[in-house]
Amino acid sequence: MTDKTVDLDRHRRIAAQKATKLRRLLADVEANEKALRVRQEELESHLLAAPAKNWHEAAEKARYLLNLFAATLAAEDPRKQKLIALRAAVASKSHVGFMKLRMSVQDTTASGGMSGR
Repeated sequence: MTDKTVDLDRHRRIAAQKATKLRRLLADVEANEKALRVRQEELESHLLAAPAKNWHEAAEKARYLLNLFAATLAAEDPRKQKLIALRAAVASKSHVGFMKLRMSVQDTTASGGMSGR
């Protein structure tokens, strides 16, 4: 046997503190997710309220939609990743990058990559 005793109450207090901290963190995450959903709904209502007045506004709306799509599992498809990258090239207004990516997408389409649904 051992001469060292174990303080079970101390271990229980530590476990209870960890459980309390975990519950608080989870509650914070849930509250933040709810606040984010509310803000996202407000943004979407604003975006849907009126058509874009110019190309800049249209691009901002398209960027938002593409970012939503990029966060989904369907966006993991390499063909769709190229389209999302195309959006990034357009957003950065890099004409050279846009043209290179456009050529890449056209090459993929010509080889049957994009039409193979």
